[in-house]
Amino acid sequence: MNQPAVEPTDRKILSLLARDGRMSFTDLGRATGLSTSAVHQRVKRLEQRDLIQGYGATINHAEIGVPLAAFISIRPIDPSQPDDCAARLEHIEEIESCWSVAGEESYVLLVRCTSPAALEDLLARVRAAANVSTRTTIVLTTYYENRPVTGTVEDEPG
Repeated sequence: MNQPAVEPTDRKILSLLARDGRMSFTDLGRATGLSTSAVHQRVKRLEQRDLIQGYGATINHAEIGVPLAAFISIRPIDPSQPDDCAARLEHIEEIESCWSVAGEESYVLLVRCTSPAALEDLLARVRAAANVSTRTTIVLTTYYENRPVTGTVEDEPG
């Protein structure tokens, strides 16, 4: 069943929470012109619609000892085999994200490692676990990441 479009006030709430998931209902109310109880009801509805899928912290990876970020593009060595690559890699804790993609590769992984040597070890484990070839891009500088993108009112169908 199609969900109705996201109305501007709900989109604003989503945008505010994406920037600060700990924002209080009172502060959300001030920012949107709604009462605290109205904001609470809207947030609950957004959660029920799965538009809000969770709340989390933004981690400083360098400060916790995993400063190296890399993207690993992977392609099955034998495309005739069943495509269960994501499931076979799920147990590897250094993999932060896994996406199925269109293009030359089948998947792209975002990984976090302690060092280039740890990345080399991870690549060997990925290749062995999933029988894939890899292409790796190491992140040198992060200018911004995890920026909230909630669209604008102009994006709404008309």
